Amino acid sequence: MSGSPQPPAFDGTLSTISVESMVEIKHTAPSSQDYLTASGTSEEISEDTKYRLLYSKSKVYVNPTAYARDNIPGFVALVKKEAAQPVYLLAWIPETLLNEKGQTERDKFVKIEEHAVMDDEDEDAVLIDLPTQRPESYAFSIPLTSLYSLIVNPPSLSSWYGSIAINLISGSTLPTLHFHDDESRSFTMPTKSPIESRPMSYPPPPSENAPKSSTWGGEDLLSKLRSYCHLLRSCLQSNLYLVDPSREDIETHSTPLFSDDAVDDILAQSSYANSHSPIPAHRRPRPLSTAGNPYSERSSILHKSLPPVSSPTASSSSQARMALLQSFSHITRHAAHAAQQILSHPLAKPIVPHLPDPVKSLVNANGDLEWGSWVEKGGVGEFESARVYLARWARIVAEEGERARVREAQVLPASSTDLAEEDSSLGIFELLQSTSKLPQPKSSRIPKRPVDEKLWRSWFNADGSTKIGKEEMRREVFRRGVDPPIRKEVWPFVLGVHEWDSDTGKRENGWEAKRKRYRELKDEWWGVPDVFERQDVIEERHRIDVDCRRTDRTQPLFAQTTPVNEDSENEKGMHMRYSTISPQLGDIGAQAPTNEHIERLASILLTYNFYEKELGYVQGMSDLCAPVYLVMDGEEDMTFWCFVHIMDRMKQNFLRDQSGMKQQLSTLQQLISVMDPELYRHLEKTDGLNLFFCFRWILITFKREFPFEDVLRLWEVLWTDYYSKQFVLFVALAVLESHRDVILRYLVEFDEILKYCNDLSMTIELDSTLAQAEVLFLSFSQLIADIDRREAEEASTRAATLRQRRTGSTSTATADVPSKRPLISEELRELLKAGQ
Repeated sequence: MSGSPQPPAFDGTLSTISVESMVEIKHTAPSSQDYLTASGTSEEISEDTKYRLLYSKSKVYVNPTAYARDNIPGFVALVKKEAAQPVYLLAWIPETLLNEKGQTERDKFVKIEEHAVMDDEDEDAVLIDLPTQRPESYAFSIPLTSLYSLIVNPPSLSSWYGSIAINLISGSTLPTLHFHDDESRSFTMPTKSPIESRPMSYPPPPSENAPKSSTWGGEDLLSKLRSYCHLLRSCLQSNLYLVDPSREDIETHSTPLFSDDAVDDILAQSSYANSHSPIPAHRRPRPLSTAGNPYSERSSILHKSLPPVSSPTASSSSQARMALLQSFSHITRHAAHAAQQILSHPLAKPIVPHLPDPVKSLVNANGDLEWGSWVEKGGVGEFESARVYLARWARIVAEEGERARVREAQVLPASSTDLAEEDSSLGIFELLQSTSKLPQPKSSRIPKRPVDEKLWRSWFNADGSTKIGKEEMRREVFRRGVDPPIRKEVWPFVLGVHEWDSDTGKRENGWEAKRKRYRELKDEWWGVPDVFERQDVIEERHRIDVDCRRTDRTQPLFAQTTPVNEDSENEKGMHMRYSTISPQLGDIGAQAPTNEHIERLASILLTYNFYEKELGYVQGMSDLCAPVYLVMDGEEDMTFWCFVHIMDRMKQNFLRDQSGMKQQLSTLQQLISVMDPELYRHLEKTDGLNLFFCFRWILITFKREFPFEDVLRLWEVLWTDYYSKQFVLFVALAVLESHRDVILRYLVEFDEILKYCNDLSMTIELDSTLAQAEVLFLSFSQLIADIDRREAEEASTRAATLRQRRTGSTSTATADVPSKRPLISEELRELLKAGQ
């Protein structure tokens, strides 16, 4: 609209003002010498001045207001002003100004974005005309010598787009740059090079257009800036980078208050350094040589408070430090031995039965110490972080106590046992129920009575039609699981490969069509030299081959090491030459040997690459396909179609921009905030809301967290979609809730939580976890229903009050003030949707 106000001109310094609910960036005028604007003046810049474009990146936004509709896309660029003494500029140019220059000028920026050039590559030089600045454009062009610092905020779950704020030496601030990498050409353009220009070899050479090491656009810009200026990351503020810092800035921002090396120096000056070390001489570590601060003799403030230390003493300091830590590590063992000696004494036998179960478990029937097995089972190392050590110890004690409680419940009378089971169905979730005052749900799972062959057969008529509905079948599989001998027959129905509401004839016809389709897909590459030795197929073969050789090799079918033989002298051997995924062992060096079943598994995955051309093969898919292959006894076509249906459920996990995983982790974060606000606040304090420690759990549905047989039992429960299509998030929440007390009490750093959760692998008990996940879902469902009911009641009360006011009623009754309830997003409501 012609009458609408124009946005304010960019003058340099930004401040934030709030008008009611709207937030707007407001500008204050900086001094004229702060920076060189893109427009310049006729006196300062002559017409023949040349600007050489060194780097550009598209879809970098400036956000003038809090509304997305006002965001301005543009290019961030590094420009060299050609002169006797060149000047390097950091510039941001909106797309609108480039478009005014014409397509040719825009193509220059696109060309440099796709193929970055070095400063000394004269033959590839791209010269540009910096566009004339208009007040509303927000464009800027700043000499690198005018930059003081950068505030870098990488992408996170709370902000998908990373940003960089630019501070000038004068104190002025430029508009914050927001990097929309999902739109940027440098991050989304195809990575495969032309097939004809690449030599055919196996393994394939590294691709020239391999994915960049930079994880986001801001990091890419920083790496380029380092070629033209010195960037110093502050140790006081992790996201602050100083540009060509002064000596004072280096002293301030690079010298930590405390360094581990200072401990060595303190120990070196004490009498302990010359005392006897319990570490054998041949195992004592060599002293570490660390590069100190070039502007200070010591590397920390604590170092500076110490007198100079000679080099011979420094050699023994690390030994003293290691000896001290070694002595600390013996405390636990000495305490355990002392407890064992006391409890093993004959006088202690009468009181042992009355001690807590974890304490009793220190002594077995023969009086031998069991602490060693605890440490081995928990993976506790001698020099682990003290908090992680205590957290693991607490977990082991809790597990031992829970097992003792179960053993005690088994010997109680039937009535007591029922009561115990009812009380333990919630476990740690009683807090949630007490706060929301809702009925306590109970788990319906009975895993000790799985669906066996007799029960399975009773669900079908003589003609193969079903007696029960699909919903009932899914419910029984969820509650019971499947007996291993009939998994091969049941899984295709659970996954949807076979239609449930059909008879034998219809299922056989449908299966024959699927089998034919698989053969057609495989024939696109199997035994076809032109396709099989195409460069892009060679690269896929290599990725698949490497993954398959190391997937589930402890399973009998994959454990064999007999290589596939091929004879190039006859026709059959030549056909195998263009159908065997991997080459001979000698062609790839130290990779694990292959066998027939690994080859067939790789064939299935390569065929899927031709079936799902947009996604193709992604690392991790072999982890999902291998168990299905084993359950199907090596039947290729059935394994393929089961895998297709699994991938239809999990395709979002393998998107190359990780948007699917981000969405699921974001939903899990919201779920934690609703179900356990205390744990949510703790994760927020520890910078753990990114939930990276749950990434592997969700990516391959706990494949690495449970023993193989438990993985099969877990997957068939998840595939039912009985309660929710995203029930895996409730399983992840159940694992976290099972360890919440340990996390809250002992783990106060993100890396501690990450290490602790990674070390849970192969220690999680499946049945109790699934029971807790079911209880969590039922509690969540009740909570949502209760919130909706209360909101409906409040809406009705407000409507009645409004009607009374309109009719002039003099009633003084007022509606109750609505209680504070959690906000339920659409993503959380999606969790309530079950499968069809």
